[in-house]
Amino acid sequence: MNTHSQTPLWRQLQATAKVLQMILGGTSGTAAVSAVDASLRPGVQALSFAVLRSLGRAQALRGMLAPRRPAAPVDALLCTALALLSQEADAPYDAFTLVNQTVEAAKKTPKLTAQAGFINACLRRFLREQTDLLAQAAQHPVARWNHPDWWLAQMQVEWPAQWQAILAANNAQAPMVLRVNTRRISVADYLKKLEAAGLAGQPSGLAGVVLQQASAVQQIPGFDDGLVSVQDSAAQWAAPLLLTGLQGQAPLQVLDACAAPGGKTAHLLEFADVQVTALDIDPQRCQRIHQNLQRLGLSAQVLAADAADLPSWWQGQSFDAILLDAPCSGSGVVRRHPDIRWLRRATDIAQLARQQARLLAVLWPLLKPGGRLLYCTCSVFQAEGQHQIRAFLGSNSNATLLPSPGHLLPDQVVQWPGVVDNPTREHDGFYYALLEKYAA
Repeated sequence: MNTHSQTPLWRQLQATAKVLQMILGGTSGTAAVSAVDASLRPGVQALSFAVLRSLGRAQALRGMLAPRRPAAPVDALLCTALALLSQEADAPYDAFTLVNQTVEAAKKTPKLTAQAGFINACLRRFLREQTDLLAQAAQHPVARWNHPDWWLAQMQVEWPAQWQAILAANNAQAPMVLRVNTRRISVADYLKKLEAAGLAGQPSGLAGVVLQQASAVQQIPGFDDGLVSVQDSAAQWAAPLLLTGLQGQAPLQVLDACAAPGGKTAHLLEFADVQVTALDIDPQRCQRIHQNLQRLGLSAQVLAADAADLPSWWQGQSFDAILLDAPCSGSGVVRRHPDIRWLRRATDIAQLARQQARLLAVLWPLLKPGGRLLYCTCSVFQAEGQHQIRAFLGSNSNATLLPSPGHLLPDQVVQWPGVVDNPTREHDGFYYALLEKYAA
């Protein structure tokens, strides 16, 4: 684990516990980590991710060590330590160092000083009885799989043969994947650039490179010059699926309906000669789109607007292609955002599905006859994937489903269309459905 050795461990644990407390209070992991002092942030993010991937087990252990749940700040620090201690071979520090530094963090936190002895007693007991305690915790599904009960139940119903592999993939570290701008450099030539810089990678799909080891973007050859972008392999399916073989008068008019932070917008522009209108409801996130396009030397019409609120942005034009990367649970990208599983509630899925259905209904009439709409979500829940599209096709007689990947499950070997002998399993969970409107 990459933490800053110059920073006292107790300070990192103190900040990590604060991040965990914020997440359990409903704050996103990205926002919680962003609130950490910049000098601590890299180490705290690494520790926070490790804690979130073991939180179910940590909470079960805390329940055995302290059946009466302590106040939120105490609980967060205790669970932080237990999550890290219970990782066994993967623990980032030796057990006694973690215990001592956790107690030190309590002593140096005004609201926790009086609880330092309690925290010390719980952690020392864990060290003495850890074999029995871990065996007891493993009997609880939430502790074993580190996902909420409702999530486990949903996976077992929807993916009875794959649910264990999906959850195991969620608890693994995601690889860093690049998308090569093949208009400017081939994947083979870019791999040579990587090798010259002392980095190693493997090709993935049409334009992807999976790095052997993650690296800061500033150290990646060609990143600042726009030769590559960071984008998961599954997300790289969008532009080729939507645009390959699409007929129309050049340049094709494309709508990217939920575009921030702009990765797929940029890929559309790299992949074909198109004019893109990129929408996002959040003006700040629209700035991210502008920044990404500027780095890549690309341009699009970027509008801060709710795609479903047509009067706020639509000027009456029709589109040859629409990319609807709809708001979703994010259940397919848990390995990159391990906070998602603890933030989501079972009731969120139906609410998100209604939002997705509304976007489909509003945007479909904007598509030209013979045009295509690509619906996608970074979700493994069927309500946000195949069930959504089945309902849409049932109520739209002028739509047909073209060959599409459907649900891409984490840790599932997939073969890219048109790519020979290069299957990959290094991808997030996604859903893709390519819809075509019947010509009049």
